[in-house]
Amino acid sequence: MRRSILLALVLTAVPVALSAQASRPRYGSFGLELQNMDRSVKPGDDFYAYSLGTWLRDHPIPADKSGAGYNYDLPDEIEGQVRQIVEQAAAKPGSPTERKVGDLYAAWMDENAIEARGLAPLNHWLAPISAVRTRPQLVQLMMKPGYPAPINIGISADADDPTRYMVDASQARLGLPTRDYYLLAGEKYDAIRKAYRAYLIRIQTLAGIADAAAKADQIIALETRISQDQWTPERRRDPVATHNPMTRDQLTKLAPEMDWTPTLAAMGLASAAKVNVSEPSAVAATAKRLGDVPLSTWKEWLTARFISGQASFLPHAFDQANFDFYSKTLNDVPEQRARWKRGIALMDDALGEAVGQAYVKRYWSANTQAKADELVTDMIAAYKDKIEAASWMDAPTKTAALAKLATFDPRVGHPKTWIDYSTLTVSRTDPLANNIAAQTFQWRLQLARFPHPVDRGLWYMTPQTVNAYYDPTLNQITLPAAILQPPFFDPNADPAVNYAETGATTIGHELGHGFDDQGRQFDEKGRLRDWWTKETAAKYTVQADRLASQFDQYEPIPGVHIKGRLTLGENLADLGGLETAYAAYRRYVARHGESAVIDGFTGDQRFFLAYAQAWQGKRREGAVRQQLLSDPHSPEKYRVNGIVRNFAPWYTAFGVKLGAAMYLPPEQRVSVWR
Repeated sequence: MRRSILLALVLTAVPVALSAQASRPRYGSFGLELQNMDRSVKPGDDFYAYSLGTWLRDHPIPADKSGAGYNYDLPDEIEGQVRQIVEQAAAKPGSPTERKVGDLYAAWMDENAIEARGLAPLNHWLAPISAVRTRPQLVQLMMKPGYPAPINIGISADADDPTRYMVDASQARLGLPTRDYYLLAGEKYDAIRKAYRAYLIRIQTLAGIADAAAKADQIIALETRISQDQWTPERRRDPVATHNPMTRDQLTKLAPEMDWTPTLAAMGLASAAKVNVSEPSAVAATAKRLGDVPLSTWKEWLTARFISGQASFLPHAFDQANFDFYSKTLNDVPEQRARWKRGIALMDDALGEAVGQAYVKRYWSANTQAKADELVTDMIAAYKDKIEAASWMDAPTKTAALAKLATFDPRVGHPKTWIDYSTLTVSRTDPLANNIAAQTFQWRLQLARFPHPVDRGLWYMTPQTVNAYYDPTLNQITLPAAILQPPFFDPNADPAVNYAETGATTIGHELGHGFDDQGRQFDEKGRLRDWWTKETAAKYTVQADRLASQFDQYEPIPGVHIKGRLTLGENLADLGGLETAYAAYRRYVARHGESAVIDGFTGDQRFFLAYAQAWQGKRREGAVRQQLLSDPHSPEKYRVNGIVRNFAPWYTAFGVKLGAAMYLPPEQRVSVWR
C-alpha cells in the first residue's frame, strides 16, 4: 500500500474521505461497526483489540491477499468499478484512447495466445543483452525502459529550486526486498535465500538457459555484495544526506564506470548539467562492481532480472514461479489473484489517467468535491490554531511554519489536465511489448518535461487509487477520488466519526507530513532549507527521539521489532493528525453543541473508536516481516495503540488510569503540537 514514486514524495497508506455515492451508508447507525468490538478487553489495556477484537478474531484473510481490512476491501470495490470501464472499452471502444485501454487489457487476458507464442516475445528482448560486448554497452542497455539496473536514473524536482527538474541517481532494489534479506542471519532468512536461488534456477531453466544453478549462484553473490554497500531504509529517509548535486566532473570522479556523458546522452539527458546522487557511497560501490565483476556475470544478472520483472507477461509457468516466490514465500499468500484483477492493476501503470478520466465521470461528483474541500479547509484552520498555540515553537519558527501552512496546495479528486496517450502504441496480441511500450512512453513524458519548469498539475497517483500522498518539494497533498468514499467517510455518519476517519487519518495525516522529521526540512516554497531556530529544532528533536524510542520497543512478530527511525515520519504524521483532527472536532462541537451519547458512547469516545476502526487490518506474517524491514509505516495495531497512548484526551475519554497496560505517565507522553 505504500510505494515509492519519486524521492520527493511521502506516500501514505491511509484511510480518507468523502463519498462519491453519499446515499449508501455502509456502517452502523452512526458510523461505527459496534459488532467488531471486543468489550471484554479494557480500552486502556489494548485499545485496538477493544475496538476491533471480534473482527480480528473472526475475519479471515482472503487466500489471494497478504492482508485484510478497510485498506484491502475498498480496492476490491474499485477494481470492480474499473473492470466495467475496461471491459466496455475492450468490447466497444468509443475513442482511440479507449481502444488502447481495451487492447492492452485484451492482450493481457488472452492466456491461450500467450502460451502459444511461447518464448518468442521474451527472446526478442533478451537478444540485446546477448549482443552486449562492452561495459559501456551494458550500462546504456540497463538505462533503457524495461531493463533492470543496479543504479536508477530518473527525474524529479530539484530540492534547491523546486520550480525546475533535476536528474537523480540512486541505488536500486535488487531481487530481494531489502539488504536485510541478504545479510541477516537465521533460519528464516536462510530459507528465503534458498527459495530465491531455486526461483532464479527455475525461471532461467524455463527460458532455456544452460547452467542455471551456477548462474543463480553468481547472481546471488553479486547482489549480496551490492547489498552490503547499500544504504538502509532509515538512512535513505534523510533528505539532507540524500541531496548531493554533482557536476559531470564530480560524477566521473565518484563513479567513472557509469560513463556518465555517453550514458546520459543515450537516455536523452545530454543537457543535464548536474545529477543528484542520493546515496553517493552506495552508487560509487555499485559502479565499481560494473568494473570488477565479469561482464558475463552482469549479462546473466540482467537476463535473470529481466525475466523475473516481466514474468507475468510470459507463459503461465513463469508467472506461477514469480508468484510462488514473491507472494507465497515472501508474503505467505497461498493463492494467486484472479487474472482480471491483476489486469486492472496493470492499467494504472500503463494507461492510468485514461482509465481515471472515465472513472471520475462515473463516480465523482461536484458535491463530493465541495465536501472534501470544506474538510481540508477546516483541517488547515485547525493546524493554524495548533501552530499558533505550540508552546515549544518560538516566534521566528512559528512565523515560518504559518507561512508554510498558508502555501499548502491540496489537490482533491483528480487532475485538472489529463495525460495525452496519443503517442503510446498498444498491441492487442503482445502484452510484454505493451509493458515495455508503456514504460518507454512514461520515460518520454518525463524527458519532454525536463527542460521546462516543474508542472505542479501532475499527479503521481491515479484517481482510482486508494491512497494519498504529500510532496514536500511542491508542498502539496493529493487525495485521489477513490479513497474519498465509504468506509472512510460517510455524510450520514456522526461528525465525531468523520473527523476521526477523514480528518485524522488522511487529511490531518498528510498535512502533518509537512512538519514531520523529513517534511519540516522543506520551506514554504518546497526548498530543502533549515528554517527552524536551533532552540526550537532541539525541542522538536527531543519529542521525535522519544517517539522513535517508543516504537523501537514494539515487536509485532517474534524477533522483528518496528524500526522507530524508519517509521518516525509516519508516526509523527499519525500523532499530529490525531491531535489536530481532535482539535477540529472540538471546534465543531463548540459551534454546534456537545454531541449526544449514542449507544452508550460519548462524542469523544466515538471519535477515538472511529480512529481505531479506520485502521482495521491484519496481515500474514511474511507480509508483516517485509513491512517491518522496509516500509516506513507501522503495522495497523501500532498506528492506533502507539499513538493514542500519547494523547491525554484519549485517557480522559475512556478513564484510563495508572495500572492499565497502555498507560504512559504524562511526562513520558509525546506531543507534536502541545
